[in-house]
Amino acid sequence: MESRDQPFESGDRILAFVNSMGGTPISELYIIYRKLVEICEQKGLHIVRNFIGPYITSLEMQGCSITLLKLDDEFIKFWDAPVKTPALRWGI
Repeated sequence: MESRDQPFESGDRILAFVNSMGGTPISELYIIYRKLVEICEQKGLHIVRNFIGPYITSLEMQGCSITLLKLDDEFIKFWDAPVKTPALRWGI
């Protein structure tokens, strides 16, 4: 069975991940996120979960990455499940 990424469509629910490479301050990440929200709204995409911060870094490197993940009810259930790791904690 072949697996392929499906393109985003208006009405899709998504997770938006704005990640600092290490040297970009959180305040700048929120500026980028605000613009990302505008673009997603124009495309009819609904951000239902987000991560904004220095999650995957590279020795204080400048810049950021943006990752968008299409979500359905099952994926949302998994994202909302309790997490207790050194880097992430919620729902505990």
